[in-house]
Amino acid sequence: MAKIRGIRVLFAAAILLLLAGGVARWPFHSDGGAALLWSVATVAGLVYATISSFVLLRLGRFSVDAIALLALVGTLLVGEPFAGAVITVMLFSGQLFESMANARAHRELSQLISRAPRTARRKTPNGITSIDADEVAIGDLLVVGSGEVLPVDGRLRTAAVLDESALTGEALPVEHGVGQEVRSGCVNAGQQLELFAIATAADSTYAGVVRLVEKATESSAPFVRVADRFAIFFVPTTLALAAAAWAISGDAVRAVAVLVVATPCPLLIAAPIAFVSGISRLARIGVIVKTGAVLEQLAAGRTVLFDKTGTLTHGRPELDRVITAAESIDADELLRCAAALDQVSSHVLASAIVTAAAERGLTLPTPTDVEEVHGHGLQGVVEGHRVRVGKAAWIVGSELPRWARQVLRRAELDGALAVFVAIEDEPAGAILLADPIRADAPRMIRVLRRAGLGRVVLLTGDRADIAEVVGRIVGVDAVLADCDPSDKLAAIERETQAAPTIMVGDGINDAPALAAAGAGVALASRGATASSESAGVVLTVDRIDVLAEAVLIARRTKRIALQAVTTGMTLSLLAMLVAAAGYLPPVSGALFQEGIDVLAIILALRAVLPREHQAPLSQEDLDIVLSLKGEHDAMRSTLEAIRSVADGLDDSAVDLTPVWQLLARIDNEVLPHERADEKQLLPLVAHALGGTETTAALSRTHAEIEHEARRLRRVLEGVSSAGLEPVDIVELHRILYGLYAILRLHNAQEDEGISSLMPTR
Repeated sequence: MAKIRGIRVLFAAAILLLLAGGVARWPFHSDGGAALLWSVATVAGLVYATISSFVLLRLGRFSVDAIALLALVGTLLVGEPFAGAVITVMLFSGQLFESMANARAHRELSQLISRAPRTARRKTPNGITSIDADEVAIGDLLVVGSGEVLPVDGRLRTAAVLDESALTGEALPVEHGVGQEVRSGCVNAGQQLELFAIATAADSTYAGVVRLVEKATESSAPFVRVADRFAIFFVPTTLALAAAAWAISGDAVRAVAVLVVATPCPLLIAAPIAFVSGISRLARIGVIVKTGAVLEQLAAGRTVLFDKTGTLTHGRPELDRVITAAESIDADELLRCAAALDQVSSHVLASAIVTAAAERGLTLPTPTDVEEVHGHGLQGVVEGHRVRVGKAAWIVGSELPRWARQVLRRAELDGALAVFVAIEDEPAGAILLADPIRADAPRMIRVLRRAGLGRVVLLTGDRADIAEVVGRIVGVDAVLADCDPSDKLAAIERETQAAPTIMVGDGINDAPALAAAGAGVALASRGATASSESAGVVLTVDRIDVLAEAVLIARRTKRIALQAVTTGMTLSLLAMLVAAAGYLPPVSGALFQEGIDVLAIILALRAVLPREHQAPLSQEDLDIVLSLKGEHDAMRSTLEAIRSVADGLDDSAVDLTPVWQLLARIDNEVLPHERADEKQLLPLVAHALGGTETTAALSRTHAEIEHEARRLRRVLEGVSSAGLEPVDIVELHRILYGLYAILRLHNAQEDEGISSLMPTR
């Protein structure tokens, strides 16, 4: 800001001197007074250009300010002080435009740094005390008032509404339930909340973002460095043209005119402004680009390599399904008991179970007599019932019953983890936790392909069978499984030999590959890691689809920089030739060059504007999407019930009551939701993705779900009137398992469609 104020003062003084000289010259006919005022302005510009050139020479850089310096000297020598005053105004206005543009483009980055929380309020039995944020220890209970910034990452003790725009760019407040993890840097947009610290201030998300931001403008892009080197060739060329014009015409004024219009401000100012503006634009959508060089490498990428866990998948366990061992307890009650006990556990699986219960709106009582049995699990009392959560052998015993063996087999096939639950020492069921594929990953890869990235590779240390499934779903060209860090590094080196690469990862084991790739992209939505230190690009939002947007913005930024430079330099070269021919005097040349500079800067500043894309949803439409998403998430228990009821059908003793109850849930919950999707959600998805053909598969599965539900009703009604036959059991199995499979596929499609509608900026 001090630099901007100084340039403003110089610019204002130059304008005043120019205008004062005009008043002295024309209304008062004082040629001497006018010449004196204009000469003072010229000398001021001469001093500034001399100091600027000297400073840059000491830094080992050759500047085109030398041309401005020679032009100012020339105007004084040939008796053109008015032209010199105009050149001075041009010089200071160019500096002012550059400083203001850089300040505007850096605003989002500087706001992130200035908002870093410095204090926290810790709650103890003795009351609430204010402490420095650096003093917060893991496990501290903190209080955050309305409008205050969360000082550290934590787990909520109370429900909260948070403004996460500083981290995600999303303007709408986000509701979080008890037990959910939240990140530092968010603003409490609701009532006072309480949270347990799960990280120190230095290790929390916002501190990591601030460290990344501070590095974001340390070096210039290759395009900008080329502009610096361009001066070495441009200055001699300009001097040669000016000398030739003087020698041929014998008129020194022509040489001065060439010097006046020769300053390549479009190259030296427009290119940096465009790149810094692009970095600023990316910061708005939650993408921190550390340097301009990285931005250009991101734009140049032709092959992209992805880590799997935490990149194409969420990177943390989430509820996959709840399996009950008996009809005496339903899935939601089993989950509620396990989550109530897990509230006091710091285990990552416990966090997933608590979060899942909160998402289903289950009320969690406070457990008592909680004890952690090392190596086995957790036990305690929930509402008077003794509950145990842990490994199969501890819950079920060494001789596993059939249902438990099926659970473990299903977990193995799906790459999931099984947590078993006992109530009153009786095995009640199991909770399967998996690392699901990000709903926005398939669409992100399709956008990258449309943007020109021709090859997509999946690198993972996971098993080949699991990796192949993920690869097929998201649409990669090659899958390299069972990779350690050295294998990933070797793959990067091989791919780099064929085309410029982009590597995307989030773990410590990805750090070498991220550093070796042309552009390394790290996901740091849950805090800074070794990967975010090694990568040049860091995604601070927990969405992978912003990568596609980042690549498009990077390419647009480079294109805008080239357009600004090409337009400005072409006009400057033409003006030099016209001036050399004697048709553009120094004063007119100075004014013309000023216009070129302004045009180039305006063209460069387009990089800070949003990229052209589909119109954002209205608030009304967004409310509809969020409401349907809530219904969609709430129906997961119905999906589990379909599988559970199907598993429970036994030829020896069939009770159709659970099937009838399930049909009622389908009629009352599933079918109304799918009809609402067809009427309200699909038109919005079609608009966002470009036509009804993009939603044809979703519409088809809606019809198939309704068809299978009707078939289920007809089978049950037929059984009631004619009696149960073995063929009916087979048909019920077929319908229920088919309905389960269709709904799982449809839910994945719907998640992807909904993710396409969520704003990224």
